[in-house]
Amino acid sequence: MSRILKLALLQETDRGSRDANLNAIEAGLREAAAAGAALVLLQELHNGAYFCQHESVDEFDHAEPIPGPSTARIGALAEDLQLVVVASLFERRAAGLYHNTAVVFDRCAQIAGKYRKMHIPDDPGFYEKFYFTPGDLGFTPISTSVGKLGVLVCWDQWYPEGARLMALAGADLLLYPTAIGWDPADTQDEKDRQREAWITVQRGHAIANGLPLAACNRTGIEPAPDSTRDGIEFWGSSFVVGPQGEFLAQALTDRRELLIVDVDLSRSENVRRIWPFLRDRRIDAYADLSRRFRD
Repeated sequence: MSRILKLALLQETDRGSRDANLNAIEAGLREAAAAGAALVLLQELHNGAYFCQHESVDEFDHAEPIPGPSTARIGALAEDLQLVVVASLFERRAAGLYHNTAVVFDRCAQIAGKYRKMHIPDDPGFYEKFYFTPGDLGFTPISTSVGKLGVLVCWDQWYPEGARLMALAGADLLLYPTAIGWDPADTQDEKDRQREAWITVQRGHAIANGLPLAACNRTGIEPAPDSTRDGIEFWGSSFVVGPQGEFLAQALTDRRELLIVDVDLSRSENVRRIWPFLRDRRIDAYADLSRRFRD
């Protein structure tokens, strides 16, 4: 029997301020609700520009507690519009302790659950280790009225372990708020390779776990806060795939877009029957996965 979930991804640009961004999110949530969506996934750190392009202690002023002002506003919208919403915030847990945190609302103003980003990058233009403490909530799906949500965040996308652990814990689908893009100085061939690699690895997570997967990325060019870099051209391309990695929907690279798609959650049962990857795992032989490297 089909279990159809109408899923929406809100791919947005930075509007220049927290209030402007939240206003755009509110408009997007209302548009999604009017279209019949039950679950809306927002992009990573949607309240402002992607500030991790540089290292500055002043950026910590933009962090906020959870619960806090942004969760109050988004939660009120989730309740008013009867939506399940996955938001993404710069969390101030304590002085000197901050996280990159996804927050889930289940058709009410109260927080249903949260996930703190586990894998933290430190690459040119993505200096996240300066800002974020690695998550300490583990890989635990968040139970909602539409199913168990395996919420992970951006850099987590490259690690099969996170997706697998969410699947083993009973996730019905995998969701990735994201902020990823090109260095404008890269050649077009390099840009194409990076974007295709990003899509391909996530399709692999869907296939290996027999689960639908959605990734919501930001779009637009965001200048670097200093003069050392040209900034980042976020490549959009938000997408949804089914449990065999098949594309169900994909956004464009260069504009704001509300992507709405029907996802049949029951297909995971059928796919896992013909491809029983979980059955054939050799859990007796995987001890070395807990090592950094096998010298």
